[in-house]
Amino acid sequence: MRHKVTIVGGGQTGGAVAQRLSEIPYLDVVILDTNEGLPQGKALDLAETAALTGFGGRITGSNDWEESGGSDIVVITAGAPRKPGMSREDLLGTNASIVKAVALNAAQHCPEAIIIMFTNPMDAMCHVARSVTGFPRERLIGMGGTLDSARFRTFIAWELGVSVEDVSAYVLGGHSEATMLPIVSTATIGGLPLNALLSKERIRAIVHRTQNGGAELVSLLKKGSAFYAPSAATADMVEAILLDKKRVLPCCVYLQGEYGVRDAFVGAPVRLGSTGIEAILEAPLSPEEMESMRKAGSAVQELVSLLHERYPASLKP
Repeated sequence: MRHKVTIVGGGQTGGAVAQRLSEIPYLDVVILDTNEGLPQGKALDLAETAALTGFGGRITGSNDWEESGGSDIVVITAGAPRKPGMSREDLLGTNASIVKAVALNAAQHCPEAIIIMFTNPMDAMCHVARSVTGFPRERLIGMGGTLDSARFRTFIAWELGVSVEDVSAYVLGGHSEATMLPIVSTATIGGLPLNALLSKERIRAIVHRTQNGGAELVSLLKKGSAFYAPSAATADMVEAILLDKKRVLPCCVYLQGEYGVRDAFVGAPVRLGSTGIEAILEAPLSPEEMESMRKAGSAVQELVSLLHERYPASLKP
């Protein structure tokens, strides 16, 4: 059975996601962008790699939603990227209007789709999409936690000189420097507790680098933000859903009492399967980590309140 995934936004990030997904043999991919020629060109370029990589999927570039009809998953990357010195929150107003338009089109043309949100500030953009589509929380997922956890695991592996495959560590909370929560209490390396292998000082340094991982890349790249690791995180999520893998991944989800957070999109461990989020798993966090989760929820609610105050139209269908 073939599946279809639409990627909204054909820029650096959308293009990287399209490349990852185009190499999955059971997928057809649509790249959707308002810039005439951009999605068509990227789709053609990717299609011409089939003879070399052996994939058999159909890659389509389009400026309208006709080709996207019936997509199983819609990945929203459209929006203004961060520039050096900007926080994710600085993009709030600009990207809210973009995400609203995209989400409404997704609901119209792909009413049964699962939405994976990429656009920053991601937690607040999930609220925009939920407000205008009415999609249940099972079908509206932010990808930030999967990406942030990959960074956390990478930095731990580098510090200890071990394979990243043996590092088990999650990042929960918000997808911003101030609210991101690398979970130290349950992090393990080959089953051994992280706290037993590194000093508190070195762990703090890794946590800090993880929380600022996006800003570090923006500073280095000068123009645009990360795209390779985010595309790999997205491919993991897409395969978990379409192959009904029941993967446990940290994703941004609409919490309704879990971790003491209510009515806010916050990163938590979830089980991903064919219907999207099948369960939200509550990890045994330390008291300090639980308090940080609640603070992350409050910070997201403050952003949503700001949307209501300054950009109310973005939350109305």
